[in-house]
Amino acid sequence: MFEYHGWINVLESADADDGSHDDARLRLIVERIDERIRELDSPYLVDLRWMNAGAFVHLGGCPNHRDDSIVAFFREVGQLAPGSYGLLHVRDDEEPDRENEVTVIRMVRGRLSTHTEPLLSPCIPVLEDPYPG
Repeated sequence: MFEYHGWINVLESADADDGSHDDARLRLIVERIDERIRELDSPYLVDLRWMNAGAFVHLGGCPNHRDDSIVAFFREVGQLAPGSYGLLHVRDDEEPDRENEVTVIRMVRGRLSTHTEPLLSPCIPVLEDPYPG
């Protein structure tokens, strides 16, 4: 099982909002992200929306096995929009040494790092009861 839930605030740069942002450039970036979403053709949640003049991506799904295209897409958004930030929570019961934890892939300034989610890990016994023995 590969369960994932995430979000990204899509930003062209990490500069403070001083009015110098290039709205046309952000719109081009968002168009490219939208193209990639259509290419993914995922049966799960991959949603891009404009809210309060900002672009946001939301992801969620639970296929039977790991889908590397989801993490690759998350990384690609950071490369296209290097000011972006967000979180992708992943539970992958087939990942060696992490099968009993929820990991968080953190995007800050478009770059990714992976961490254990302490509020949801270890999955057994935090989320589920131990197997009867």
